[in-house]
Amino acid sequence: PRPVNPRLAVKRSIWADNQCLTKPYRYGGGHRSFNDISYDCSVTLSYALGGAGLVPSPMSSKDFRSYGGRGRGKWITVYARNGRSFAVIAGLRLRTTARHSGGRWAPRWQSDPCAPSGSQIRRPARL
Repeated sequence: PRPVNPRLAVKRSIWADNQCLTKPYRYGGGHRSFNDISYDCSVTLSYALGGAGLVPSPMSSKDFRSYGGRGRGKWITVYARNGRSFAVIAGLRLRTTARHSGGRWAPRWQSDPCAPSGSQIRRPARL
């Protein structure tokens, strides 16, 4: 079940990431700046968290392994391992995938569950 009545930071996170859903996936895309023509998985996540004021600049998957506090958050949970990261925001999974996008890798919201095997599970403070 999804949480009800999300906080403003959660709404801003969702809004921010909706802005990059039309951008394609590119390994290393967006690591120098949030303003880029493509994004990889960690910068897709950084973009969402940056929109909520939760990170000041793009982060790598490795950086997300020690981000925030340990464990799942009520609103935002980050799953990270070296080379791969994604988040569950207000009950929806945000990740880069080719699924449902005509074979083109891009940021997508998904409702299907995903086993975060080998990932560190982190959360932003107070969320």
